[in-house]
Amino acid sequence: MSDTYDAQDRGAGDAYARYLAGMDASMRQKVALVAAHLLCEGEVADMGMGSGAGSHALAALYPRLDVVGVDINPEMVERARARYALPNLRFEVGDIAEACLPAGVFEAILDSSVLHHVTSFNGYDRGAAARAMGVQARMLAPGGVLVVRDFLDPGAGEVWLDLPDDDAPPEGPGAGGSSAALLLRFSKEFKLLLPEGERGFPVVERGGRPGEPPLPTGWRRFALDRRHAVEFLLRKDYRRDWALEAQEEYTYLTQAGFEAACAAEGLRLLASTPIRNPWIVQHRFEGRFAWWTPAGVPLDWPATNYVVAAERVGAGEGVGFRAEAAAPVGFLRLSHWRRLADGAVHDLASRPGTTVDVLPWFREGDALHVLARRSYPRPLLGQLNVVGPALDGTRAPTYVTEPLTGPLGDGAVGEVIEHVLATADVPADAIRRVEVTPPWYPSAGGLQAQIVTARVHITPTRVALALPDVSGFGTSGVARAMEACQVLRAAQVGGLPDARLELATYGLLLAEGAAVGPWIGAEVALADEPGGAETTAVADVLAPRGRRRFARSPGGAGFLRVEAATFFELDATGEAGAARTLEWVEPRTLSLQTAAVALLRRVDGQVLIGVEDDDRPTAQAFTGHSDLPVAPAWRLPRGVASQREAEAWLQRRMADELGVVTGSLRPMGGRYHPSPGATPEVVYPFVTQVTDPGAALLWVPLQALAFEQQRLQDGHLRLLVLRAAHALGLLESPPRLGAPAG
Repeated sequence: MSDTYDAQDRGAGDAYARYLAGMDASMRQKVALVAAHLLCEGEVADMGMGSGAGSHALAALYPRLDVVGVDINPEMVERARARYALPNLRFEVGDIAEACLPAGVFEAILDSSVLHHVTSFNGYDRGAAARAMGVQARMLAPGGVLVVRDFLDPGAGEVWLDLPDDDAPPEGPGAGGSSAALLLRFSKEFKLLLPEGERGFPVVERGGRPGEPPLPTGWRRFALDRRHAVEFLLRKDYRRDWALEAQEEYTYLTQAGFEAACAAEGLRLLASTPIRNPWIVQHRFEGRFAWWTPAGVPLDWPATNYVVAAERVGAGEGVGFRAEAAAPVGFLRLSHWRRLADGAVHDLASRPGTTVDVLPWFREGDALHVLARRSYPRPLLGQLNVVGPALDGTRAPTYVTEPLTGPLGDGAVGEVIEHVLATADVPADAIRRVEVTPPWYPSAGGLQAQIVTARVHITPTRVALALPDVSGFGTSGVARAMEACQVLRAAQVGGLPDARLELATYGLLLAEGAAVGPWIGAEVALADEPGGAETTAVADVLAPRGRRRFARSPGGAGFLRVEAATFFELDATGEAGAARTLEWVEPRTLSLQTAAVALLRRVDGQVLIGVEDDDRPTAQAFTGHSDLPVAPAWRLPRGVASQREAEAWLQRRMADELGVVTGSLRPMGGRYHPSPGATPEVVYPFVTQVTDPGAALLWVPLQALAFEQQRLQDGHLRLLVLRAAHALGLLESPPRLGAPAG
């Protein structure tokens, strides 16, 4: 399938691109996803490695990894051996559904677009994939991670599928005819390896009828099962080898089925994420089909891939949590602020003290590496799974990768840094240099919380150390090294939902003048508009205004509430271990899902981003003045249940509140959690081009603002600025901070 992604490959000049010269973005995504969950040393198996390119990429990027590529085809193995040679890379013939490798030794096992072959070529036995996952789970060492990237069964249920009947490609090898004709052919050939009478699936043409969504001229409408519609949509453009495509069944397990397969082996779930490849959405979905519920409601684009990552834990260690309602313990408190202009009251939730995020880093060759903690328990995030499905279908993890942290309390920053590093077995004499950045707010709209980031240059070190207990549960995570650019790539593809680690890593790379590597999220394409736009200099945006727009209020707005539960950590048998009562804050009437939008324009070649010159009680509480440049961001209503609904709702709000008219919205990297210790809130970042700028926003040069990112106190704005600049290539070969930014 790699040839379908060639058009995404925009290249880059950093070490990653040099290692992967000639490799397409599909393989970059594969490596980014697995790297988000593996240590930088140990043994890794790439199951069903095909050409061996992905195995080679992992071995080249991580010389301390011992990578073995496994394939059942001896010819593929011989070709890989002839093409790729590294001291830490080997290839072996083996059946990935059998015990083809030793048990209990691997730090990571990757199955990328291969398990559907196990089912398809074993009589379409849908249980074969789960059994293969079980076999592979037993090959993992304690702390090892199984990562599956494949297709997803969307579940049953009728859908209406609209397809053009006038889009037949030029005559050539493979399947011909229009998309509508190809569906009818596929409905007879699906599961081609079965006897003729057992192949295919039912499909009924219904045409456009009164009261239904209008059907464009030259299009046809069909009623069929959702799973069969997805089977077709995922392969409709792969016509050259159509006979082979018709043999395979892509959608062999639902998301719940994948999670159950991991649970059956006692694995700890780290990620369960449907992925919509942005290039495929833009070039193979948009305008190429439409689909609906039988009630005529448009459906979100189907997932093009799915990733599940699960960790093998030791006997008795936790794999999940059970929550029981409890009374608040007083950790979080609510304060109330009255806006002087109109008397509107704002609620804020605060936690004690300032948090210090410690980012130890070192150089190895031309790459920077950072230390973070993996599998840190964050049971609050599980509340997202309780309240209903996420916009993108992602199951919120309750064990996450995040920065090493410590509370500032009454101590000094230097003391906190040394204490935090000592827990990761980094002694004080390993510290070479410390840089403490200005404080910033992870979620300024509802949390009175600030973060200080300490970048700590240390002597090179390799750790895979279980951290001492600071969480109150059976684990406090494992300190491990990650290549800095891989942190960013993992965030772009939804493999790393912690915003604080991503922002700290961006700041490090920019401060050290290091390349940030290629962007592998959705492409951001902007049409140029003529000059004459009024712009605001970065210095003017960042200059304090000294406004004080709020006063303390004795009563609240009723917007936020503090909830509490006792979380019991459960082992693989369901037995409860350690327990803690934790509090979190959530809106009373709105959802736990937030959308933040990068509003962009390109004027005479210069990219501008729209910034709100706003006032927030969070800023006044910490600095004495309320003015704060922020990104446009909104809590979504509880009734908004799909990405299409969210995008339509956002466009209405932007028009009503900001006076701007925009084009279509696109996701800009993966979703993120701004403060998982205080709220389950999840943020979806979007990007769009503004076609009518209105008058409510400041339009600021994006590149210049990105180079001043550590002076941005609104965490949403900081992240949007950096991701947008990265996607547009404006962070390539950046100067050291403080140097002039062009």
